[in-house]
Amino acid sequence: MTPFALPGFDIDAFVAATLAEDLGEGLPGGGHDVTSESVIPADARFSGVMDSRDAIIVAGLPVAEAFFRALDPEMEIEMLVAEGEAVGSGTDLMRLAGNARAMLTAERSALNTVQHLSGIATLVREYVTAMDNPDCTLLDTRKTIPGLRHLEKYAVRMGGGSNHRMGLWDAAMIKDNHVLVAGSVGEAVRRAVDAGVTEIICEVDRIDQIEPALAAGATRLLLDNMDPATLREAVALVAGRVPTEASGGISLDTIKAKAASGVDYVSVGRLTQSAPAADIGLDFTAL
Repeated sequence: MTPFALPGFDIDAFVAATLAEDLGEGLPGGGHDVTSESVIPADARFSGVMDSRDAIIVAGLPVAEAFFRALDPEMEIEMLVAEGEAVGSGTDLMRLAGNARAMLTAERSALNTVQHLSGIATLVREYVTAMDNPDCTLLDTRKTIPGLRHLEKYAVRMGGGSNHRMGLWDAAMIKDNHVLVAGSVGEAVRRAVDAGVTEIICEVDRIDQIEPALAAGATRLLLDNMDPATLREAVALVAGRVPTEASGGISLDTIKAKAASGVDYVSVGRLTQSAPAADIGLDFTAL
């Protein structure tokens, strides 16, 4: 097994916490899979095949493997496709064989993860395709499910997108509420500069905010809720001084026109906020 590692993400802790939640560890009567233990003999063995019921972009199989191995370290697991691969409906993704109870106990956690992450990756690929612009980069946002950010942003990368900030720590993003307190866009940016912040993304929703933001030291402009014509005007005013990003109201129907305005990035919250789960199943056979 090749270790699955993401900076800042502890897969062992994630697997343990997820399984503990499903098993009811610490609750009265909890700590076990009552159905499997009462119905399935302890030494029973299953083989299984995880397959896609729809055309998808695959993401999350190494995490599924970690769930199964946590309960049966000797389980035989064969990956049949690669992460980030586009597969058609009916494609087998993973084969496994091992302890039947372990498979049944880990099944839902493994499937939930792969369905969710593959759903994100699949939606991201749809947006990249609709954008149809190699000169513009699709970004995600911080609109992620608590506790799943690292996995969801990994799925975005598998789908062909890129990550915006990973959190509140790696760049300043000045938005309307920050401007409200500071008094102006320029003053908000100046305060970040004075604090020694080196990457300062400033949201502007009006053309007249662009020059004050740039003069104060913004290193990227987030052009919020602007139509394509206004975006083109904004990009021309910036004239390549800093990267530009379109955000707000970006759909599969509008992304191509907004990307064509000349912005460097387009960010879409929906990628992680509301991507539908992929239809993926897991069928077992007794050995």
